[in-house]
Amino acid sequence: MRTICAISTPIGTGGISIIRLSGYQSLEIAKKIFSPYKSKWDKVEPRKMYLGKIKTPNFTDKGLCVYFQAPNSYTGEDIVEFHLHGGNALTQGVLSQCLELGAGLAEPGEFTKRGFLNGKLSLSSAEGVIEMINAQSEAEVNAGYNLLDGTLNKQCKQIQDEITDVLAQIEAALDYPEEDLEILALAEAKKQIEQFLKTLKKLKDTQNTARFVKDGIRIAIAGKPNVGKSSLLNALIEYDRAIVTEIPGTTRDTIDEIFSYKGINFIITDTAGLRNADDRIEQLGIERSYKSIKNCDVVLFLIDNTYDEIDKKLLKDINKKNIIIIKNKSDISDRLDNADMLISAKEGKGISELKERIYNMFIDRKIISGGLMLTNARHLAAINRAFNSLQQALTADQPDLMAMDLKETWDALGEITGTTVSETIIDRIFEKFCLGK
Repeated sequence: MRTICAISTPIGTGGISIIRLSGYQSLEIAKKIFSPYKSKWDKVEPRKMYLGKIKTPNFTDKGLCVYFQAPNSYTGEDIVEFHLHGGNALTQGVLSQCLELGAGLAEPGEFTKRGFLNGKLSLSSAEGVIEMINAQSEAEVNAGYNLLDGTLNKQCKQIQDEITDVLAQIEAALDYPEEDLEILALAEAKKQIEQFLKTLKKLKDTQNTARFVKDGIRIAIAGKPNVGKSSLLNALIEYDRAIVTEIPGTTRDTIDEIFSYKGINFIITDTAGLRNADDRIEQLGIERSYKSIKNCDVVLFLIDNTYDEIDKKLLKDINKKNIIIIKNKSDISDRLDNADMLISAKEGKGISELKERIYNMFIDRKIISGGLMLTNARHLAAINRAFNSLQQALTADQPDLMAMDLKETWDALGEITGTTVSETIIDRIFEKFCLGK
């Protein structure tokens, strides 16, 4: 297999650039580029960082080099990393020299793919790497780490192993019909299948919380003009993003912002005041407001000191399952009236309680504290197929039919562990990775 190389840090000016090599030629190429200051290459030890000269035909830099000896490396092959000063000319120059000396340019995700093919990590663990790289919130990072750590792989692998044992018992019953073992084998198998179903149901039950961990909670602030919607946006994100005036219709278009609360992204939209407007520009803004309201997870419907017929009509028009009616300007009136909550966006009162209420509407604390969640659509689809096959197996009245359903379950779980996944799917998974990873 060819030796590959790539830049593993973002392109551009920075403190450090890292160039990574993997393959049987890595060490030989490194010896031609790097000279340690206080050691010789024959005394260089794996997993130790050495200071020295990084030299190409066009320039010399002072940098660091580290060598990871196969099979004790990320890819399972010899790996060498050069840590040099950040900058396009330096980085591209060292990469070009690696290519000149016989390395090939790595494809996206090829380092991690080699780690998977060489048994250094499971397929789901490899997907955890990209989940962490692409994470936009702390909760996503934690979910990605649980994949990387192999928690999902271990659970699926354990069920696969136990299914193999069950299949062996069923095959034995089928091979010796004179022993009248079929009824006993079916009964014992169904007990284990019920346990498998409980394990997979726990995973399935994480999908709702996992969706909000992955995509964030979409929130729309709605209400009549001049009830304090923009003030509420500013209070939630804790800085002045939207213009606030006493003039109705100041916000003529939707304004989107993101903030994080307890590791979850809240994607919030401040909408234009809902009313019958003559101004065409304001009309377009109101149309966008209703579109944002339709697509959000929860509406924060603001009222001021009065709850009138207009508010009632607007709530009817919105017709949304998740609505929190919020009475603003508690600094003027502290009566709750028909609202669910009382706040003062101007003074910041009730804002923390509002964030907590939204969080509790969508996030299951037990699931998020448990760690493992199905944030990956491919994993969820595989678990659902395995669950459905197990349900079929549980109703089977013949050993051979049960065996077919159990084999389908084993194959579905194998799409997570990597034991039954096709090469095409593997290629698609690693195509999502960046170069150098």
